[in-house]
Amino acid sequence: MEKAMFGAGCFWGIEAAFRKVEGVAYTAVGYSGGAKDEPTYREVCTGRTGHAEVVYLEFEPEKISYQELLDLFWRIHDPCTLNRQGPDVGTQYRSAVYFFSPEQEAAAQSSKQEQEESGRHWGPIVTEITPASRFWMGEDYHQQYAEKNGIICH
Repeated sequence: MEKAMFGAGCFWGIEAAFRKVEGVAYTAVGYSGGAKDEPTYREVCTGRTGHAEVVYLEFEPEKISYQELLDLFWRIHDPCTLNRQGPDVGTQYRSAVYFFSPEQEAAAQSSKQEQEESGRHWGPIVTEITPASRFWMGEDYHQQYAEKNGIICH
């Protein structure tokens, strides 16, 4: 089992998209990349903790590759808008790939460059690629929110 973590706007839809993928064994939504220990949703929403809303996942590399996860990541959000996804605005909604190994970093950098050169996007890609920091689990009511509430995502 390997792990991955992505920030791509509101974490509800991102988690829903990754949960549907064969080979993704576990998902959780929460916060990463900030300075405060044990942040709450309310605190993260202020934009003052430095955290991003993220989806943490564990996957089976024999069933799905990290590259395939990156390909999905690029498709399910707008990587060209700084600190915004749709109506959600703030640094907590930034586009980010959090890597857990040098191999993931290299794959993410290469994938980002490929996306930039592809002409698929309307502008420059602002996605940050940064080492994974501590993942703080989001509140229970955020876990599998789309599924629990009948929201169709991606």
